[in-house]
Amino acid sequence: MDDAPEYIIEMLHITKEFPGIRANDDITLQLRRGEIHALLGENGAGKSTLMSVLFGMYQPEEGIIKKDGQVVDIRDPNDATALHIGMVHQHFKLVEVFTVLDNIILGAEDTKLGFLSKKEARRKVQEISERYGLRVDLDAKVEDITVGMQQRVEILKMLYRDNEILIFDEPTAVLTPQEIEELILIIRNLAKEGKSILFISHKLNEIMEVSDRVTVLRKGRCVGTIETAKTTKEELSRMMVGRPVQLVVDKGPAHPGEAVLTVEGLTVPSRLHKNDAVKDVSFQVRAGEIVCIAGIDGNGQTECVYAITGLEKASRGKVTLCGRDITDAPIRTRSKDGMSHIPEDRHKHGLILDYTLEENLVLQRYYEPQFQDHGFIRFDAVREYADSLIQQYDIRSGQGPVTRVRSMSGGNQQKAIVAREIDRDLPLIVAVQPTRGLDVGAIEYIHKQLVAQRDAGKAVLLVSLELDEVMNLSDRILVMYEGEIVGEFRGGEVTVEELGLYMAGARRAQKEGKRA
Repeated sequence: MDDAPEYIIEMLHITKEFPGIRANDDITLQLRRGEIHALLGENGAGKSTLMSVLFGMYQPEEGIIKKDGQVVDIRDPNDATALHIGMVHQHFKLVEVFTVLDNIILGAEDTKLGFLSKKEARRKVQEISERYGLRVDLDAKVEDITVGMQQRVEILKMLYRDNEILIFDEPTAVLTPQEIEELILIIRNLAKEGKSILFISHKLNEIMEVSDRVTVLRKGRCVGTIETAKTTKEELSRMMVGRPVQLVVDKGPAHPGEAVLTVEGLTVPSRLHKNDAVKDVSFQVRAGEIVCIAGIDGNGQTECVYAITGLEKASRGKVTLCGRDITDAPIRTRSKDGMSHIPEDRHKHGLILDYTLEENLVLQRYYEPQFQDHGFIRFDAVREYADSLIQQYDIRSGQGPVTRVRSMSGGNQQKAIVAREIDRDLPLIVAVQPTRGLDVGAIEYIHKQLVAQRDAGKAVLLVSLELDEVMNLSDRILVMYEGEIVGEFRGGEVTVEELGLYMAGARRAQKEGKRA
């Protein structure tokens, strides 16, 4: 008879504090052997902090951790690895110029007489990748592979170290729908093989699909643990946010006006290969409508938005904003002429991570009369403005407006960008993945804000990989495949299945008939 305790990991009464905030407040979490246990909560609820305590990245002020019924002391990630605990972080910890194989064995190298022995390591990695369906090119450099493949490298790193407790921190935040399906299958296979999995997420569909039990956190405290089969998405969202959440966008019909953005024959060269990333694309976005560019990641949407917003040069074509030709205009000119931009990569193009929250909230406006006097910034006006946006958009941070943005959770960083861009009250909003990494409460709020902007006569260009978001928000949908627009539909006149076929390139709209 198996005398092993029921719980492989127990985190009992864990409390973790940072300056100005109690991130974990007396939390108890118990992980059974071979189960997939989801950790659900709003942005900044303390999910990642709790897992970082388990992985040894933080030391708790109070509480104990047990493994197999015995109290353990996890002072750093090396202690966690020795206890067979592994973690895939939200922002991957890979060396981009190293190969996949070098990244997997880094820190756990086999050596013979002081020399690195890669032959045995390669054999072991190949065996693991075939066993779990994690195929990846071991000789490719990490900088040259997709985000989905990078995640596989992180999972292989854990399995190479014979980890039996696997922590996934927001594993689907940067994946395409197809990659998400593959990942869920991989996680299920890992559980079947006897691995015990902690799955951090705020995507209710995924949690309902993949987990056995769910522990819900709210504002650093544990709300409860329930069996997934005995609950609903509505119940989970209520536990998570503390109120009923509207999961479907409530919006009336659009009343489009004049064209705000006109794109004609836009062609953008690719950085990765000789072909063009965007090929002769033309469309309009009118005042009072939400137009969505849908497509599988890597089909030219990013380059198209870069050319419209000025982050990249187009080789041919014309971009007109409010009747003015901005094809070659600098980014500040586009911004002053009426364009707000919620960028795809919040760290690279959305924020200056070492600036404070209040500084980031006035990045494009500090020179306006409201915020400066004879060339000197009026910090009292900046503080007052930041406080109002923090309250309105529920941006959570340890030290309010003076918090360094780097220390905030990904979801709250995203809220800061959305607040800044929407509040500028400009004729055009270019919103790329605006709800990436956000919880249901924040998604509900931002969707309402985008619809309100549309109803106020603004033009909204939305780029999203989330099919639910595309179907819920769009008045018109443009499908991009291999750099071209292959379909155009009115919102509500196309099914998810049909949209998926166009996104995968299986269909193209005829010039007449299907074109909206």
